[in-house]
Amino acid sequence: MISSVLPTYNRAPLTFVSGEGSWLTEADGRRFLDLGAGIAVNALGHAHPALVAALTEQAARLWHVSNLYEIPQQKALADALVETTFADSVFFTNSGTEAAELAIKMIRRHWHDRGEERPTILTFEGAFHGRSTGAIAAAGSEKMTHGFGPLMPGFRVLPWGDHDAFEAAMDASVAAVLIEPVQGEGGIRALPEACLKGLRAACDRTGALLVLDEVQCGMGRTGRLFAHEWAGIAPDIMMVAKGIGGGFPLGALLANERASACMTAGTHGSTYGGNPLACAVGLKVMEIVADPAFLAEVRRKAGLLRQKLEGLVAAHPDAFHEVRGSGLMLGLGCARPNTELVAAAREAGLLVVPAADNVIRLLPALNIPDADLAEAVTRLERAAAALETA
Repeated sequence: MISSVLPTYNRAPLTFVSGEGSWLTEADGRRFLDLGAGIAVNALGHAHPALVAALTEQAARLWHVSNLYEIPQQKALADALVETTFADSVFFTNSGTEAAELAIKMIRRHWHDRGEERPTILTFEGAFHGRSTGAIAAAGSEKMTHGFGPLMPGFRVLPWGDHDAFEAAMDASVAAVLIEPVQGEGGIRALPEACLKGLRAACDRTGALLVLDEVQCGMGRTGRLFAHEWAGIAPDIMMVAKGIGGGFPLGALLANERASACMTAGTHGSTYGGNPLACAVGLKVMEIVADPAFLAEVRRKAGLLRQKLEGLVAAHPDAFHEVRGSGLMLGLGCARPNTELVAAAREAGLLVVPAADNVIRLLPALNIPDADLAEAVTRLERAAAALETA
């Protein structure tokens, strides 16, 4: 029988009916500890009371009017983002992919309006910027681009971490450098702070725009509000999504005045982007996550989890060989196929997310209790032991 849902997903045989905090309940009553958080989306866990209240209060008043009119919730969230980041302006989307598309348009329009021929956007192997035609062309991987040509031109994909290749490519033809400070889908590969500073310096030297994709690593995930803050630099453009909506579909593109001046009335738009429902939730997420005390707790929890994971790796070298990543965006390098570890963890009642480079991602809610972190490591240990004795 043909499924009524387009079969583009390889789904696990689970159907969740409710969630609370870091726990999900399956239709048959089993409870699972969730260390995937909807792929870093549920930044405050499932059914956070403050987010539920913000959404239901707004839903009882007004859902949608379109961007033909002023939206107070959108203005409030934009103000909050501008006040706490490098940005001078914000455009709201429904997803990270939409933010990536706008970033590409903004880069192109910026140089068009300046009358300069800058055809090249530099990107990096292992990148993931979404699944639109522009985003897959930017990443350039065979897995995402096969069968979808001809691809959008103008992207040059460089090896990850190859400083010499980057310096050789960084000439007057480069319009922008587009990179994730921490690759998510690419295997939880964190760009060293010195490299991020080097990218900023190279862009300043040549005039190219620095564009950061913080869709997965932003919104407190690394223990700072945004990952680039660890390097003490600022981008010209930044894409944000996932955690900013706490589970409600919301994305944003943040830009400084230099980059955004080209985007005048009519150059871009969205029917749903920045609607009252999404922005009411996003404003509450910002209120909670941007608090310095909350971010300090994320850093403390991250240190605790990493310490426990290092012990796990040392105790189970046949299952794991390293811990990588930043903050509560951590990866376990697997000593056997990561699909086996994901399945074994599921059998132990723990949800984790696979990634490239044979890694499993651990992306817990940022407010996960210490007891749940300890329980997660216990269940990972149980999964590793089950594989070792199989």
